[in-house]
Amino acid sequence: MTDQDIEWLARTRQRGDVAAWLERIPYARRIGVSADTAADGDGLLFRLAPREDNIGNVLLPALHGGVVAAFMETAATLDLMLATREPRLPRVVDVSIDYLRTARVVPTLARCELLREGRRMANVRVWAWQEEEAAPVATARLHFALGGVTTQDA
Repeated sequence: MTDQDIEWLARTRQRGDVAAWLERIPYARRIGVSADTAADGDGLLFRLAPREDNIGNVLLPALHGGVVAAFMETAATLDLMLATREPRLPRVVDVSIDYLRTARVVPTLARCELLREGRRMANVRVWAWQEEEAAPVATARLHFALGGVTTQDA
């Protein structure tokens, strides 16, 4: 990572510019991930746009489980990048996803919760839903390694 990249990361993090981060993730753009501040003021709310290319089961139709997983992993990573005590680029170590019901081809939302941030590891919980937050289509727990480059290394 160059000094310019590190400075850019610190600047965008300070502004909470998750859209700038999403622009640098080609797969997130391809599947239609976006993020905004939640209306209730409680962190970020991630959105997966309904796209025909994201369909895994054309008979229902339903979203592909891999797309749902990638959406939740992207949400957890970006939410963690904002929530950590200092700017870092987390690396996914482990993902555990529970698919709870069929994810139809409609807007899908996700919210994250940082469960633990240590010196080297972090744990994030994600839940994704379509119509009611209380009725998630999937939940996930992700473990991240928090090593790597920080602005203090520059």
